[in-house]
Amino acid sequence: MSGFGRECAEIVRAARPGSYRIGMILGSGLGTLADEVEDAVRISYNKLPEFPVSTVTSHSSELVAGTLCGVPVAILSGRAHYYESGNPSVMRTPVETLKELGCDILLATNAAGSLRQEVTPGSPMLISDHINWSGLNPLIGEEDESRFLDMSAAYDADLRDTMKKVARETGEDVAEGVYMWFSGPSFETPAEIRMARGLGADAVGMSTVPEVIMARFLGMRVAAMSIITNYGAGMQATALSHDETKSVALTGMDRMKQLVRGFVKEIGNE
Repeated sequence: MSGFGRECAEIVRAARPGSYRIGMILGSGLGTLADEVEDAVRISYNKLPEFPVSTVTSHSSELVAGTLCGVPVAILSGRAHYYESGNPSVMRTPVETLKELGCDILLATNAAGSLRQEVTPGSPMLISDHINWSGLNPLIGEEDESRFLDMSAAYDADLRDTMKKVARETGEDVAEGVYMWFSGPSFETPAEIRMARGLGADAVGMSTVPEVIMARFLGMRVAAMSIITNYGAGMQATALSHDETKSVALTGMDRMKQLVRGFVKEIGNE
């Protein structure tokens, strides 16, 4: 682990002493969940060494530490993406910081395009596995045997069961599927979407996979959810746009918040 994660964790603890159980990464349009954190400190990424500041308008780029539903959480409100810098390990220090703060669980969220007609825009999808179509990896450059990371259980089955239990109890219909990572920033072509469907993907997006790899490398258990904001190219009549991603993500926010709150409560009661 780099020294930057430890240094950043010390800055957070100086502002709010304590240890944290769950780390979160909030994707496009999902940042308002951080507003629900109680007894919170908010630290701009600009004040944390080696933290990348996102150039995407819907990412606020601040770390929020406090309690959610009585459970200590550390939230990365906004992420940097590979397509912003060409660096697949751009989120390494933020994820290391969560680990240094004591988080043994990472809950990652994103906005994604659906490849299944029945998984409609505005709905949540629990990620069961991923396809790293980009071929990029944040562990490139690691010099010891730890770089040969087993990814056969990247998304923790027990954590997925917890989220599904919460969904049943709240009456939420949550799809489950495979997320395919494209590098972006351009959206996929209709031909690429047909290929993705043929390879077994259920949703496509431009994030999350590097963070999941890094979290597993650090020994964290991972759960991840997409909020579906559109259908893949060629599956809807309208053109794809980031404005659509942001606006539809906001319409599905209440559904996502309900699931996340329930998930946090369940983890806190373990």
